[in-house]
Order: sequence, then C-alpha cells, then structure tokens
Amino acid sequence: MVYFNSLEEITASFEPELSQAVLRVVKSGWYLLGNEVKQFETSFATYCGVKHCIAVANGLDALILIMRAYKELGILKDGDEVIVPANTYIASILAVSANNLVPVPVEPRLDTYLIDPDKIESAITEKTRAIMPVHLYGQLCDMEKINVIAKKYNLLVIEDSAQAHGAIKDGKRAGSFGNASGFSFYPGKNLGSLGDAGAVTTNDDQLADAVRQIANYGSEKKYVFKYKGVNSRLDELQAAVLSLKLKRLDADNQRRREIAQRYCNEIKNPFIVLPEGIIDPSHVVHLFVIRSQYRNDLIRHLEDNNIQTLIHYPIAPHKQNAYKEWNNKNYPITEQIHREVLSLPMYPVLSKENVDQVISAVNSFKR
Repeated sequence: MVYFNSLEEITASFEPELSQAVLRVVKSGWYLLGNEVKQFETSFATYCGVKHCIAVANGLDALILIMRAYKELGILKDGDEVIVPANTYIASILAVSANNLVPVPVEPRLDTYLIDPDKIESAITEKTRAIMPVHLYGQLCDMEKINVIAKKYNLLVIEDSAQAHGAIKDGKRAGSFGNASGFSFYPGKNLGSLGDAGAVTTNDDQLADAVRQIANYGSEKKYVFKYKGVNSRLDELQAAVLSLKLKRLDADNQRRREIAQRYCNEIKNPFIVLPEGIIDPSHVVHLFVIRSQYRNDLIRHLEDNNIQTLIHYPIAPHKQNAYKEWNNKNYPITEQIHREVLSLPMYPVLSKENVDQVISAVNSFKR
C-alpha cells in the first residue's frame, strides 16, 4: 500500500535524535514557557526573516490571535471586512468570523488555486481593513500584487502560511511578506509537530507583544492581566520536536519538489490536469494536487492499485452549513476546484518504488 502520508515513516527518519529531544524535555521537569519554546521561537523567526515568532497552540489560534490583537490595539473593530480566498481550508475563514469580522470571499485562479489578485480590488469596500492571502498547497500567493493593492487602500496583509513553511521568493519566505502571518505545525505539515502547534510571525513589536500576552491569559507579567486573554501556548515538548525538524526543513522541501518533478514529467494521462509552477523554489509542495473530471472513478482505480489519496477539499467553505448564509452564493471556479481536485501521495521519505507505483497507476487510468 502506498500511503498518502506516513507520519510513522517521517517520525522514524528523525530517530534517535527525536526521542532524545523528547527525553530531554521529560527529564528537565519544565514543560511550559521554558527554554525549548524560546529557542524555537528564535530559530523560526530567524528562518522566516522576521523579528518576532510567538509560539501558540495551533494554526487556527495563530490567525485568531493576530486579528484579536489588532482589535485590542484599535486597528480593527467589529464589522470590519477581511478579504479571503473562496478556495481555502475553512480555518482561514473561521479565524475572521471568530473576531466578529466579516470574511469576503474572492475567487481563485484556476491554474494556481490561489486567490486571484486581479479580482481583489472589486471586492474592496469602505469597510475593508485587511487581505488574508492563503499560500495553499505550499505555493506562495502573488504577494507583490497583493501588497501593492494593500498599500493603495491602506489595508493590513495577514498571511495564512499554514501550508507553506519555507516557501521563498526573491529572498523572502512565507510569513514575512505581510504585516503578520499564522503558521500551523499540525503533524502532516511540512514542518510538523507530534500534536497541535502553531505560531505567529511579524515584524511589528506592538502586535507581537499583544499576541504574546493575549495567548497567555492576557498576562503582561505574572498575575497582572492587561487583556481578557486565552490560553494558547506551545508546550516545551512540541517546541523541542519542531527545533529538531526545522534543521531539515529545506532538505525535506527539496525532496518534495523532486517527487513533484517526477510526477509532472512522467504522468501522461489526458484525463489528468497537473499542477503548474510546482517545481519553483517558491513552492514547497505541501500537497501535490491534480484535477480530473472523473475524480470518483480515478479514486476507485487508485484504490484498486493500492494507492491512497485524499481530497483537499471536498466541500467549499461557502457550501458548508457553518456558513449557510453563503450557500446560495456562486463561486464557479472554487466549485470546479472542489469538484475535481485530488491529492496524490506526497511526503519527503516517500520511496522511489512508491513514486514509481503512483505514476504507473495514474497513467493506467482509462475511461
């Protein structure tokens, strides 16, 4: 069986150093707000090329905390609008709603699946205060165009970098293009923990202080509470794991691109649409996403050939019951994407033999 992603294999590839790091934390007797978290925050901030990294409990919290902090600082207020991609994982949009802000979906480009910057301006109103580009599947949005628009209208840019750890263009990495960025370190991510974990990156000193305090019960110093905060802290064990894995992130991303290169070069099937621009260093291939009008038949064919696949994502956010007020809205490009996409096996320790098997199975699909 070729698994879509094997966390067991990935974890084993970091041994024995990973178990040694875990044991180090266990023996230390210090499990929260300690040196492991400080070290990871420093390393990840340096890696992303920003001044601040604030480690939090998960990726959704990271996005929620950014907008909550902007509200506490008086930069955002209830009812303000945030432009989001119509084609994204629902967490991007949930973070906006959780802050009593209004998400405004904008269609993607079909060739990249990313928010179409040429459609953003028409969605801007007098209530628009921010744009949230989502670097979906590991590919950077067109941040040059988005930042030009943001500057023109005096808008915040809040990156959702949950799927783009290490993506780089013109010397800048995901998490450093906007005013702030949220990362997820969910186990299946390019930089994955052994549980839930996340981080906020920013160059804004004031925002960083507010995020850090709100995430720690609103505490400015012990038993002194500046904000009505929450508990969203990364633990020492996860920080130790992430510090170890960060050292290999660029090499792992390169291996993902090599697998993607093989898929792109060797999959030759008229019923399959391959992703574009996936070999570029700005793409870290979190997912290798193909499209087919015959997706269900293709899934069954691959299952019969012992190939596991997943759909990212089967139901668009505007078709979810959570946003039933949008159910009658029409986003045809997003709907086509959600109707046709299929993710092939992709992880950095996927063997050559397994890649061969995937390519052969996809090429043998017929109608």
